Amino acid sequence: MKQPILFMIVGLPGSGKTTQAKEIESEQKALRFTPDEWITALYGNDVDRPHRDAVRDPVELFQWQVAKRALTLGCNVVLDWGFWAREERTKYRKEAETLGAQVKIIFLDAAIEELWSRISARPESSKGTLHITREELEQWAKMFEPPTNEELN
Repeated sequence: MKQPILFMIVGLPGSGKTTQAKEIESEQKALRFTPDEWITALYGNDVDRPHRDAVRDPVELFQWQVAKRALTLGCNVVLDWGFWAREERTKYRKEAETLGAQVKIIFLDAAIEELWSRISARPESSKGTLHITREELEQWAKMFEPPTNEELN
């Protein structure tokens, strides 16, 4: 059995994470997990920020349980989660490696103006995409910890 790969997509909203995740899903025959798609499927496009934030962790936890099983079965997995914190990336890397998986971090970087331009251009009805304000994006950019060169190798 070939060694499965966990692809962790790192970046802020508007950086192209889901587009990249879909490409990897197709090219690498990987099981893709995009939380916003699950949240909108379960709760609709009109879910408010407090509800969305309350359900994100349980959705990601469930996705990770399924992802771990897929990795143990030899299936490649793409986590389209953003992974803003170094500590979070380290945790998932270690768990995946314990399961025998190789880990690849894909970092998508763009300037805040480019991110906002892309987010603003999204159709309101965009399936699997939740509404984001400029203020939220700027706040999140301050919290984001870009991956180190060591993490990317």
